[in-house]
Amino acid sequence: MKNMNFNFQNKLLIATFLVAFQLTIAQKKEETIGSEVVNVVKPYTPTISDAFKIKETPNLDDEGNAKKETIRYTIFSFPVASTFTPSKGKAEGVDKTKQARLFNNYATLGFGNYRVFNGELFVNQELGANDYVAGIFRHLSSQGGISGVELDDRFYDTSLGLTYGANYNSMSWNLDLGYQNQIYNWYGLPESFGNTLSPADRSALVFGIDPQHSYNTLSAGAKIEFNDGFLKESTVKFSRFTDNFKSAENRFSIKPSLQFNIMNQFIKTNIIVDYVGGTFEKNYENTNSQPLKYGYTNFGVAPSFVVLKDDWTLNLGASVFYSMDNQNSSNKVYVYPNINASLKVVGDLMIFYTGAEGSLSQNSYQDFANENAFLSPTLNITPTDKQYDVFAGLKGKLASNVSYNIKGSYAFEKNRALFKSNNYTENSANEDYAFGNSMGVVYDDMKTLRFSGDLKASFSDNVTFGIGGTFSTYTNAFQPEAWNLPKIKMNTTLDVVITEKWYAGTTVFYVGDRKDLKVDTNIIYIVPPAPVTLKSYFDANAHVGYKYNSQLTGFVKANNIANQGYQKWLNYPVQAFQIVLGANYKFDF
Repeated sequence: MKNMNFNFQNKLLIATFLVAFQLTIAQKKEETIGSEVVNVVKPYTPTISDAFKIKETPNLDDEGNAKKETIRYTIFSFPVASTFTPSKGKAEGVDKTKQARLFNNYATLGFGNYRVFNGELFVNQELGANDYVAGIFRHLSSQGGISGVELDDRFYDTSLGLTYGANYNSMSWNLDLGYQNQIYNWYGLPESFGNTLSPADRSALVFGIDPQHSYNTLSAGAKIEFNDGFLKESTVKFSRFTDNFKSAENRFSIKPSLQFNIMNQFIKTNIIVDYVGGTFEKNYENTNSQPLKYGYTNFGVAPSFVVLKDDWTLNLGASVFYSMDNQNSSNKVYVYPNINASLKVVGDLMIFYTGAEGSLSQNSYQDFANENAFLSPTLNITPTDKQYDVFAGLKGKLASNVSYNIKGSYAFEKNRALFKSNNYTENSANEDYAFGNSMGVVYDDMKTLRFSGDLKASFSDNVTFGIGGTFSTYTNAFQPEAWNLPKIKMNTTLDVVITEKWYAGTTVFYVGDRKDLKVDTNIIYIVPPAPVTLKSYFDANAHVGYKYNSQLTGFVKANNIANQGYQKWLNYPVQAFQIVLGANYKFDF
């Protein structure tokens, strides 16, 4: 036991010394980190247990063994004539499955009701033995037409990406450039909007609202991976995110990953540098005289190493973050656990796992807008401090083709971001997003108890099935509700290869009740308004495809088959039954 403690303490001291040594080098020596990313994975070295074997010459320990008799053999040989002539052997033929031809490029076109247009083009070209260049163009748009909506509900999403890279025996790298344009409309007016106005005044007020909101994203990045050396990979990303209300945000991150082998123990260290900074022209009340500015720079170091013992696998680590609030000169240090363990209870049939993790999440206008496109350009941006997430679960296989995973967790987050509808007035001088038709972000300290489970099965090579669900309860410190967070989410998928030509699939998901609150601040309420409950909903989708040949495939997609005009956000009904017809064509130059 003393030797075990001594070895364990030595490993901890070595790991601590290594991290300190890395930080010391980083402070003493300024080196330019390349834009390459390297992934290093320790090769798996299986061992075979000793098998019980029967000796070729067994020992006989019977005391009554009789003395062996000497036996002599005599062979009488004489010639025998043979007329047998063996025929030449012929190898039996083996049926080979014809390998499907792979194409480097493809194009997809689809059209549907609500005047939906979906287009996608991907091209990839090798420039030599190692270099390649690729590009992708995507477009999805709809001309709107949701029932009961008074404002324009069209949307457009167009993106273009270019990649240049190379693959070598010792390393690989790539450079990326991208541009995206998104156009949405704040069409979610409150149900009671303009009830106190005359029909003429209400009509004039609604007609004067221009709900269009557009986003533009310019991005660049690089990634490099090495097969040898202590630097395994590194990624660099930069993006500039702007909108048509003079909002602007810059995001830069660099994340190298290092790995060292000390005393046959791999010690992995992730380094994180993440900066976000931006401005909003106005606050929501339109009372500011200067643009609203925000900026945070997070530095993180996360060392870890793995301990293998019989059926146990233990990952020991921690992360330390230094966060700088660039606008308020407020700096903080955060320390998080990063520990997880697994035990093979019954081989691969049942594996128990548990752990405790934490992180500092950098929030940004771009990330919020990608999750909810109907935000007002007046947000408060701050990181989320996920202090801990303690979890435990079981995973494994019920059969060779059926896997499961059940998990329970308890997490505590400070400054958890929540989407909530903005309060409003019916003043014609308001900004176009200030008529109750936009949402904002509020923060809260929240504890979350969550249980989840999923089951996946492959009944054959042609049929796959999956089902999963999440059940959550929330405890808030300041907000009366966990705004727009459902307590129940479930989903199921089924994919079937019907014949060599035909295939089909379905996806069904369920989202439980959510709470939101929207208040007309011009009204004096005797009783404070209660939160509004957004009803739960099912959404069923299906698709069918026909492979005309190896290059051309036609498809039909049906979404929201139940034809529910449910609200994903308050006063934002979605498109009802949708159907899209299209085709995909694969080709080479």
